[in-house]
Amino acid sequence: MNQDKIMKRRMITAICLMIISFIALAVFIGLYIDETHRVQESYKKQFRTELGHAAEETEIYLDAEGGKDLIYRRITMYMGNASSFAFLIEDFTDQQRIINEVSTALMKYPEQMSGKISDLKTAVNDILADLDKGYDEMKAIFESLDLKGY
Repeated sequence: MNQDKIMKRRMITAICLMIISFIALAVFIGLYIDETHRVQESYKKQFRTELGHAAEETEIYLDAEGGKDLIYRRITMYMGNASSFAFLIEDFTDQQRIINEVSTALMKYPEQMSGKISDLKTAVNDILADLDKGYDEMKAIFESLDLKGY
């Protein structure tokens, strides 16, 4: 009889520990999901911030009368940063590709892209206004390039 009581006590203890473990696991899963959403929102905010900087620089570029090389490099830098943050955002694959293509085109084809800054400004402003046509405009900019030369 004494053995039965000891076994029942051990079983009750094991069941209580298992229930506590499941509750702790559920809490940690919930915290993980919450933190993941928070981090994704942070990436989206940084992506939009970098695009905002790129939009400001395109405005400055279009208004400048000389010395546009430095401004062009800043546009390239901000678009590169936006491309980096775009790759950290989940469920953003088509947009990631388009942003990356334009960012790469800014680096590889500066002579061609310098003539398309006004189109880029329009596309970036449309993206910042949450219009999907901004990505289509960026895709059109990239597709209009002669990728065989500078």
